[in-house]
Amino acid sequence: MTILPGAAADVRLIERIVARDQAALTELYERHSRLLFTLILRIVKDRGDAEDVLQEVFVRVWDRAEGYDASLGTPAAWLARISRNRAIDRLRARSVRADVSVQNADSAVPPSDSTSSGDPEGLAVTSEQRRAIQSALAALPDNQRALIESAFFEGYTQSELAEQFNLPLGTVKTRIRNGMQMLKRALAALGGGGDLSGLRAIEVGL
Repeated sequence: MTILPGAAADVRLIERIVARDQAALTELYERHSRLLFTLILRIVKDRGDAEDVLQEVFVRVWDRAEGYDASLGTPAAWLARISRNRAIDRLRARSVRADVSVQNADSAVPPSDSTSSGDPEGLAVTSEQRRAIQSALAALPDNQRALIESAFFEGYTQSELAEQFNLPLGTVKTRIRNGMQMLKRALAALGGGGDLSGLRAIEVGL
């Protein structure tokens, strides 16, 4: 794989970070933090969370710089993948906290009778579907799951994903299509009926 001039400088910085050179980490931060912050903020929609995630990204870089593999992309793409993953983790953690808060609030309210506007059976189905989708996503190959999660959670089009992951557009389309088919089969096996609802839009988004 040919490394571009700017990427070559980043590779040297990563090599210095592996050697525990803190100045190299600072330089890498200065080179990429603004763009990464924008990417993270687009996902988490909260500046405080975005700032925390950005710090987590560079802590991870410091701890695991030796895991960078130039054959899988440029350092900038590697940093972007770490940032997306950490931002998505933050979103999921925030969702869990929100669910716990709702459950705690519900426990303080007397149960409603069967004429209530709530639909416990419907809520249970929604929860089951969510768990089924999460399980099916976890079973996908990494290269398919990363593209589908980026499209679903972050709203990237296929063209944007091709640029972000440094892949041909045709490859992105094929991986997403194959991943969606695997998701449908996995959901059917899990009892979800293969219904992907909003995920279907990813197949045609450009």
